[in-house]
Amino acid sequence: MILAVIIIYLLLVLGLGILSHKFFRNTGEDYFVASRNISWFMLLMSLFGTNMTAFSILGASGEAYRKGIGVFALMASSSAIIVPCVFLFIGTRLWKIGKKFGYVTQVQYFRDRWESNGLGLLLFVVLVLLLIPYLLIGVMGGGDTIYKITENAVPQWVGGLLISAVVLCYVTYSGMRGTAWVNTFQTLVFMILGGVTFVVIVYRMGGFSTALSKVDTSLLMQADQIKPLELLTYTCIPLSVGMFPHIFSHFLTAKDVSTFRYPIILYPVCIAIVWVPSVLLGILGNVDFPGLKGPETNSVLIQMIRHHAPGVLAGFLGAGVFAAIMSSLDSQSLSLGSMFTNDIVRPYLRKDGEEQMTEKQQVWVGRLFVVAIISITYIISLIAKPSIFRIAIWSFTGFTGLFPVVVAALFWKGSTKYGVLCSIFSVIVLWLYFFLRYWQTSGYTVGGTGIMPVAVIILVSSLTLIIVSLLTKPPSSETVDKYFNS
Repeated sequence: MILAVIIIYLLLVLGLGILSHKFFRNTGEDYFVASRNISWFMLLMSLFGTNMTAFSILGASGEAYRKGIGVFALMASSSAIIVPCVFLFIGTRLWKIGKKFGYVTQVQYFRDRWESNGLGLLLFVVLVLLLIPYLLIGVMGGGDTIYKITENAVPQWVGGLLISAVVLCYVTYSGMRGTAWVNTFQTLVFMILGGVTFVVIVYRMGGFSTALSKVDTSLLMQADQIKPLELLTYTCIPLSVGMFPHIFSHFLTAKDVSTFRYPIILYPVCIAIVWVPSVLLGILGNVDFPGLKGPETNSVLIQMIRHHAPGVLAGFLGAGVFAAIMSSLDSQSLSLGSMFTNDIVRPYLRKDGEEQMTEKQQVWVGRLFVVAIISITYIISLIAKPSIFRIAIWSFTGFTGLFPVVVAALFWKGSTKYGVLCSIFSVIVLWLYFFLRYWQTSGYTVGGTGIMPVAVIILVSSLTLIIVSLLTKPPSSETVDKYFNS
């Protein structure tokens, strides 16, 4: 019965994605950015749903199971403040530039901004490699969900395959418009069902006060589990949204700049609706399932759903988890298809500045790359078994380290391609150093001080960009005037 409910939900999602194809205009701009005609409500749901992955549902619950209430402060409270600021100061400006010059990817903008094809190619490679772990979170989360919620009756590879296949179908068929439609529906689903999950489980545990009284008090006190400097430096992580390719793509879909108003205002409310139940249920998981270790903690929410809400209700709640997962996986895979088409294939096929690809060919190249990237991610998911929360943080860390690049592009006329290149290389070197040495170390901080690697990486990348830019020649005055005086 549980599996039947989930399959019906997936078919409903697939049908909605296919239905949106009726409005498809068969152009590259429509496939990649929905002809820049998305309303404020769909933009809010798309931006929020895209940013809320298995990390926010399964990962947050699993981390709260281990560290307690302080997990909310680590990501949710800082995201509620910082992410809307990024939308306001970064997103609106990127929308204006994208609209004016016809950009559909961030690499197009950065390549032209600093007059460097090499910079664009390097950024493409780095962004793709950083986004694959993020994609992996969704596929792994789908596998874990269906495996646990069906009491191990359906293997993990089936759940990952189901999610990958459904996302692949509506993304390749309907592009960004289908993605925006489905994201709106799925974001509403997991927000509503998240609240229902919390109410049902707490009721079955005898009420919130009764359930909370059984929890180890150390999990309800931030100071016992999380160091102050760790809490402070975690605030850097939400800056990653400024460099996410999929968030950039959604920025460009807005109908006009006023479309950003309500997403900026309401984003913190959406954060609270999703994160409060996830974190509290993770803490309460210690009552019913004590002693979980490592990747097992990723599934604590699923185990609680199965334990307290068996049958059809468990199927609905499982569908809510699937909704959170797919609402990110679709946008991420589409953004990679867009980047491959517009940043690699189109520029290198041009002859004497003339476009060699038709609109239809651009769409098909994007589709084929989406198929390739989701297939690769699925294969990796069959092997990888890391903590969802931990792998997400490392992915976010890399994107945060690149945040000075978009700030320099938008606000500093004197920034140079050499400064940006050196900044990117500093991120690559430091990220690889910290990741290869410490990614398996739970709760690692630099020198045990509580300072997260992300703080070191963004500081070094910022200083490198500033120093090298001051020592090298800026872009031509024509380019600077194009982006700052027009």
